[in-house]
Amino acid sequence: MRIVFAGTPAVAVPAFEALLESDHEVIAVLTRPDAPVGRKRVLTPSPVKERALAAGIPVLEADRLRGEILDELAGLDPDAVAVVAFGAIAGPRALSISAHGWYNLHFSLLPQWRGAAPVQRALMSGQTTSGITVFRIDTGMDTGPVLAQQELELPSAPAGEVLDSYARTGAALLVRAFDQLADGTAELTPQQGESSHAEKITPDEAALAFTSTTSEIVARANGVTPAPGPWALMDGRRTKLSGLTAADDPGSAAWQQPGQLAAGADGSVLIGTSDGAVIVERIQPFGKAMMDAADFLRGRGQAAFDISEEPADA
Repeated sequence: MRIVFAGTPAVAVPAFEALLESDHEVIAVLTRPDAPVGRKRVLTPSPVKERALAAGIPVLEADRLRGEILDELAGLDPDAVAVVAFGAIAGPRALSISAHGWYNLHFSLLPQWRGAAPVQRALMSGQTTSGITVFRIDTGMDTGPVLAQQELELPSAPAGEVLDSYARTGAALLVRAFDQLADGTAELTPQQGESSHAEKITPDEAALAFTSTTSEIVARANGVTPAPGPWALMDGRRTKLSGLTAADDPGSAAWQQPGQLAAGADGSVLIGTSDGAVIVERIQPFGKAMMDAADFLRGRGQAAFDISEEPADA
């Protein structure tokens, strides 16, 4: 099949590479325009664009799917469009330009977690299983019929790591889905079950409330890592945290109040929770660089995070 690949971030690259290595022909890449990155705001191409240029694949750029870009896409006469985290909504005119339609690789078991942050929301909700779905895009928000789906373990790990793993598994699933489209064996099935929505994570949602349970705190921290990143207030100032895991044997933290820091017997740094403690690897005080948590605690024997009576909404 002649395929246009639409994607932007690094998580879309495995699927793009899998299609390049398949029997299908990637005739062009559609990605979002170069964007400013870093403190110096240097215009930088998307990871998908960089990989496409390295592979010699023509690149089209657009932040909205309307007007001239649709004429360019129609002129390519694609059999189908593969979409992985492109970042713009396709309307009726866009969806009509390919013979077989547009197919999206989504990182949940639809209709669960429709929207921009499916893995993050699944982690924050405490799920232990999730999955990936290839579906035909329609005019709704991730509402189209399912072509392929695979359930996967959802480990207690940062969202970035889980997305990387799901992206690799999803790449193979996407290729198999296009194989079925090409040989006429594809079957589209309406989504079934209760739907849920996965809005983009806001910085306020990354706040940790140490009056919550250990499992709730770790789930939230995983869901907001790497971005926007977990934080909590200390002396009224936002303090960033990194590498939070459950303390299996809280030891000295057993007597701690929620939010209080203490050194563990093994040299780790513990933060009290409502039912035990979490281990924190790194801490970034307000206005300073990220540092090893043990270095932060040294000389701060009574350090504690401010206590919020109510955990942030999931």
